[in-house]
Amino acid sequence: MFKVGLTGGIGCGKSTVSDLFKRHAVPIIDADEIAHTLVEPNSPALKQITTCFGKDCLSTAGYLNRTKLREIIFNQPQKKVQLEAIMHPLIYAEIEQQVQSLSSAYCIIAIPLLIETQMQASVDHILVVDCTEMEQIKRVQLRDQIKRVQLRDQINTQQINAIIHSQVSRERRLTEADSIINNNQDCTQLALQVRNLHHKFLKETA
Repeated sequence: MFKVGLTGGIGCGKSTVSDLFKRHAVPIIDADEIAHTLVEPNSPALKQITTCFGKDCLSTAGYLNRTKLREIIFNQPQKKVQLEAIMHPLIYAEIEQQVQSLSSAYCIIAIPLLIETQMQASVDHILVVDCTEMEQIKRVQLRDQIKRVQLRDQINTQQINAIIHSQVSRERRLTEADSIINNNQDCTQLALQVRNLHHKFLKETA
């Protein structure tokens, strides 16, 4: 199984690119979706997080309060390290288990923190979705407007900037890339880039 690690900074458009690959019937393994599943109420991971961060990180219904958790880890950097120590091994173990169940020529593994966690060797090809920092901020703010309407997972501009600067630099990410998707352009150009890469990966795995 040829594993393509899809990564990029917050707001660069990784989900959009994943959806475009999905239209070509490419299996998508999403680390963020796995992380959400791992912290469902009464799950072992959520119990570890509650022990580490306290019950303030839970909603009244027993769900993870992501807004509160985000505030904690960006105000207390050591807590971020503790959270990663809990979540990252579980996430990568589940990714590997899902990969083993596939039979396609290749798969996309969307891992926002692929480089930050130094797990580049876990994939065969690193695909970076790239855009300017201005575009990142604009897209996350737009996404947040929708979430505010839904009263879920709110994030402010200060937190957006904190997340951007907690991740590896754009330059470092591009240096690590085997392929780059430029997401400063329109949707048509984005879809064309994905289609071209899809054909490239099929040829490489034939």
